[in-house]
Amino acid sequence: MRTPLLALAVLACATPPAPAQRPQDPGPKRHQLMPTPANVAWGYYWSEAVPKLRIRSGDQVEMRTLLTSSPTRLERLGVAPEEVEQYLRDVYENVPREERGPGGHILTGPVYVEGAEPGDVLEVRILEVGLTIPYGYNSRSGFLREEFRRGGSKLIRMDTDRMVALYSEGIEVPLSPFFGCMGVAPPPDAGRWSSTPPWIHGGNLDNKRLVAGTTLYLPVHVAGALFEAGDGHAVQGDGEVSQTALETSLQGVFEFHVRKDMKTLSWPRAETPTHYITMGTDEDLVTATQTALREMIDFIVEKTGLSRADAYGLCSLAVDMHITQLVDQKVGVHAMCPREIFVGEERKKHPER
Repeated sequence: MRTPLLALAVLACATPPAPAQRPQDPGPKRHQLMPTPANVAWGYYWSEAVPKLRIRSGDQVEMRTLLTSSPTRLERLGVAPEEVEQYLRDVYENVPREERGPGGHILTGPVYVEGAEPGDVLEVRILEVGLTIPYGYNSRSGFLREEFRRGGSKLIRMDTDRMVALYSEGIEVPLSPFFGCMGVAPPPDAGRWSSTPPWIHGGNLDNKRLVAGTTLYLPVHVAGALFEAGDGHAVQGDGEVSQTALETSLQGVFEFHVRKDMKTLSWPRAETPTHYITMGTDEDLVTATQTALREMIDFIVEKTGLSRADAYGLCSLAVDMHITQLVDQKVGVHAMCPREIFVGEERKKHPER
């Protein structure tokens, strides 16, 4: 028996149409940026630098960086030709000289983070840092350059299984890799800023605490922030006194978040699992120290509501001042405040204690 056409029409009208499928938000993405000639900024941070990658807030970027040395120099130090990274050879052969400088670091990037605007803060979560080659070098000039005019450079092999640098017979230095350069574009009026001196944009901070598990906060000065990283260090002491750390190539994973809820920062800050860190740089060590200390006072006031005088007194009791580096035209100082002193914060996290 056939259903009447009128009944079919009524039935069709009575059945609600299926809801339109909304495109699903793909969520955070994982990107990769390798140091090809097209993906590096040789020696500068710049508000007009062309982005090599565009991402959204919350995305992760796996990024590889190169040590700052020519293949020829590495071979003179004792690196076998087949040990020299092809990425490094390609960059030296294919990046025109007029596109290099004024600094010497080969930086990967910049990365444009959508939604980042001047006055925001770029939160950079350092998720992973790993070695990509089993050697590095150390130069001997730096803070005592008048005494070590012919200090030269030393090739240092690394045992990557045991994570130690084989400095010399009977001396092994535990490795703790980090990126010496991590920064965003400086303000537009700064022009093409050399990768050598650190500043309010970050850059060549050479802060050995910025290892995997640390979060770096950078003031944003231009749209997209324009993050770049490089100057891989296998290990470094505070001060970096001889001009370089154990310079090597690294691969890391960063996660980026645009923070519009944070008070505008004047200088880079960081958090480790155990400490809050503020930083300052200047040609003068006293001025750099004053900047790092004032930044820590401001941080404590923001965090606790203490008066500036009480925050200053707390710094004298609990905060350690460290010389970050002494060799990058602008010296660096960082202040370290232990998280454990904020017991109210810990009690909120662990009310059972």
